[in-house]
Amino acid sequence: MKRWRTSCTRPLKRPLGLVLCLGALTVLAGLASLALGAADIPPGEVLAALLGRGGAVQTQIVLYARLPRLCGCLLAGSALASAGVIIQGVLANPLAAPNVIGVNAGAGLAAALCCAAAPSSVLLTPIAAFAGALAGVLLVLFISERAGASRITLVLAGVALSSMFSAGIDAVLTFFPDALSGYTDFRIGGVKNLSMARLAPAFWIILLSLLAALSLSSRLDLLLLGRETAQSLGLPVGGTRMLLLSLAAALAGAAVSFAGLLGFVGLLTPHIMRRLIGEDSFPLLLCSALGGALLLTVCDLLARLLFAPFELPLGVVLSLAGGPFFLWLLLRQRGGRRT
Repeated sequence: MKRWRTSCTRPLKRPLGLVLCLGALTVLAGLASLALGAADIPPGEVLAALLGRGGAVQTQIVLYARLPRLCGCLLAGSALASAGVIIQGVLANPLAAPNVIGVNAGAGLAAALCCAAAPSSVLLTPIAAFAGALAGVLLVLFISERAGASRITLVLAGVALSSMFSAGIDAVLTFFPDALSGYTDFRIGGVKNLSMARLAPAFWIILLSLLAALSLSSRLDLLLLGRETAQSLGLPVGGTRMLLLSLAAALAGAAVSFAGLLGFVGLLTPHIMRRLIGEDSFPLLLCSALGGALLLTVCDLLARLLFAPFELPLGVVLSLAGGPFFLWLLLRQRGGRRT
């Protein structure tokens, strides 16, 4: 594996300051998400509703409509951004991301199959999505190992895998049309009509996987030095790569199980954070998790407010933001510059 390092623009020397800033911005965005919408609720009434002291209508809106939606944004954003950091590091490819290399689509196919076979099982869906995401990322890893693929070739292979997995989803829905209720929303990606019960299994998978990834951040740093250097330092490269990719698959699969095929969070957020914080994996993972949660919360809020009373799908807003960014990265690669 070739060594890959990004050229960061004056990375911050104090990661704690960025963590606190991102945390504060995420809290503010979360409060705005709970307060703003078709029916605006003053912040004081939002807090009262969260404490169970608000009016009946406000409490219903906050606790059963907006709070699960906010939690879905926080969980999916942090999971997809963290998975992007891990995949880019392990594959040594700045263009790699869960949606780009077929990880999300693989998780979606497995989730569709699970819903068709066991439509009433909420717990099995995140597990099946993890298996599909892991299959996707292992296929990409196999292609990169066997073909010595360049960065652009690896992306093209991911696009091909995504198309195959998407065709599989369409085939499942052809034979089991009720397997995915709201299929259009699932394909585009979004966090509408969620409940806390539906989020609970994914929450534990994301929490445990993120904690495990943070504990393995020093090994990810060694992988970034290149295979030969990492092996000379005593790192079991094969096992470490498999373990980290499994964690990335768990994170992406859990997010897909309730948020659908959201794109570009795992590509956009890690690149922004690298330019702010540098390349050390522990602060990068932590800041990317917070940044992904913030990004998805803000995009969801914009989707609800830009054309009110009409609402854009969350995946559309993300694509409008992430598509141009991805093209910019491709042009930099074509120009021979490293991102």
